[in-house]
Amino acid sequence: MVPAAVSVLMPTFDQAPFLPRAVDSLLAQDHGDWELVIVDDASPDATPVAVEAYLGDPRVCYRRLARNLGLGGALNVALGLASAPVIAYLPSDDVYHGDHLASLLECLEAEPGALLAYSGVRHHYNRRADGPVPGAGLQLVQVAHRRSADRWVERAELVTDDLDRMYWAKLRDRGRFVATGLVTCEWVDHPGQRHKLLQEPEGGINPYRQRFAVGAPLRFHTTVGNPIDEVAHYARFRDRPDTPPAADGLRILLVGELAYNPERVLALEERGHRLFGLWTDEPYWYNTVGPVPFGHVEDVPVEGWRERVRDLRPDVAYGLLNWQAVPFVHRVLDELDDVPFVWHFKEGPFICLEKGTWPQLVELYERSDGQIYTSPELRDWFATAVPSLACRSSSLVLDGDLPKRDWLDAPRSPLRSQADGEVHTVVPGRPIGLHPPDVEALARAGVHLHFYGDFTHGQWKGWIDTTRRLAPDHLHLHGQVDQGDWVEELSQYDAGWLHVFESRNRGELRSADWDDLNIPARLSTLALAGVPLIQRDNTGAGVATQSLVRQLGIGVFFTDFDELAGQLADRDHMAGLRAQTWRHREHFTFDAHADELVAFLRRVIAGGCHRR
Repeated sequence: MVPAAVSVLMPTFDQAPFLPRAVDSLLAQDHGDWELVIVDDASPDATPVAVEAYLGDPRVCYRRLARNLGLGGALNVALGLASAPVIAYLPSDDVYHGDHLASLLECLEAEPGALLAYSGVRHHYNRRADGPVPGAGLQLVQVAHRRSADRWVERAELVTDDLDRMYWAKLRDRGRFVATGLVTCEWVDHPGQRHKLLQEPEGGINPYRQRFAVGAPLRFHTTVGNPIDEVAHYARFRDRPDTPPAADGLRILLVGELAYNPERVLALEERGHRLFGLWTDEPYWYNTVGPVPFGHVEDVPVEGWRERVRDLRPDVAYGLLNWQAVPFVHRVLDELDDVPFVWHFKEGPFICLEKGTWPQLVELYERSDGQIYTSPELRDWFATAVPSLACRSSSLVLDGDLPKRDWLDAPRSPLRSQADGEVHTVVPGRPIGLHPPDVEALARAGVHLHFYGDFTHGQWKGWIDTTRRLAPDHLHLHGQVDQGDWVEELSQYDAGWLHVFESRNRGELRSADWDDLNIPARLSTLALAGVPLIQRDNTGAGVATQSLVRQLGIGVFFTDFDELAGQLADRDHMAGLRAQTWRHREHFTFDAHADELVAFLRRVIAGGCHRR
């Protein structure tokens, strides 16, 4: 049998409603000498039914994978099944126009030495590109290329939305790319597109993990975010054996998501407690869900979870952490009426009001057997918002996403100020409340600002441009710093910025806003590195960070920027603050509070479940 002129590869996952439109656009091609290779990447929907209608055509080959391999793996399976000398691509949610294949093949033949031809493309409903989509690159649906021994990058190597890194760059090294100059296909815009699942903030590593039930740690890098190497980052935790269960060890069911510093929960496993994870099925990019990349937590499938939990017989359910998990955790609370339930909320009461999930949040507090608050201020605020909580004694104060102690062990660095005699301050994340004229005022006094977070830099481009005009020699930009580098990198600074704001609550927490109640993640990041914490002096107001930092004596409080510059220049004063902060580093680790948390869980268990 003579091979077809072109093999059209169709990777598909969970796109049964789109697939008939795509295949019909292939059937309508002016050029009919093709074969279609459909690789179903273990779709959970009715994809096999959608494909069945086309299997009577001898040109259509269908292979369903037993488990999801990801785009690169599915395409490599398709390449192995293809027989034609030219490869084209038709993702199951995209569309060919009638002359698409013919124009691509003609272009390849007309251009001596051409290895790949690409068409123009319609995208985002009514936009057109003569070549690669601006900001998104050359898409699968646009391309036909001569067969090659090269293979697509697979999930175990890298997860990315950058098709150039996945394959096109390999071909570019071997031959010319040529354009047809014609718009002959459509890259269909919809919420389920792969690049949207991958890119923060709508997507990200944790939504990707949840969507495809990825059980292994990932190397992940999109075109809009920082590289994430879970393989290397979590090796120290993942590669050690499970801790033998303690004689009085608890069986703890984690419900929801783990947000930042998720490996902190291993402090419980290291004490001989068994951890099980029942994860929200709609995480945000920073909502860590299972299978967790550091291991040692057994997952409970969302489908049929009630039966599995009955078999596991956990001692306590520990619901957490941020506002995105509230609806899911509330559903579990509704159904899990025979297990003591502890609710730990890190942030988002005002967002819950805005999003319409306030009723579920209130019920989580009222019906849970124990409550954990990030700060005394947040606890007291909830007592004003949910008056029935005021008489509760079953509560604990504990920051929800403190880092694991293991990251403390890196060496401390010399101060930058020792080299040039000027003051160097740092902001990891976003310079919230710190305006360009403020940076200019500090620069006049010889105070530098080092702004970390290359992804954040893009979001703050206007702020950066303005600040550079005002203080060109005193604003310094740096890339993202992982936990393992926090101490060595950030300890070189004289002080670090918390959010800068003027509280207006005058000591009445009922009028507090989120700035007043929040303990931002950067606080523990800076404290672990021994960096004193800068914040505006809000004496007389109820402010969580102010209370904590004053209690430990690790802060620089100011009312105006001239006063602040004077404090930062007082070397003896700052040396004392640095020494005090270094002494209190353990306080900002989850491990330092794990025994207290376990004791609280035991008290809740002893009190029993009261939701029946």
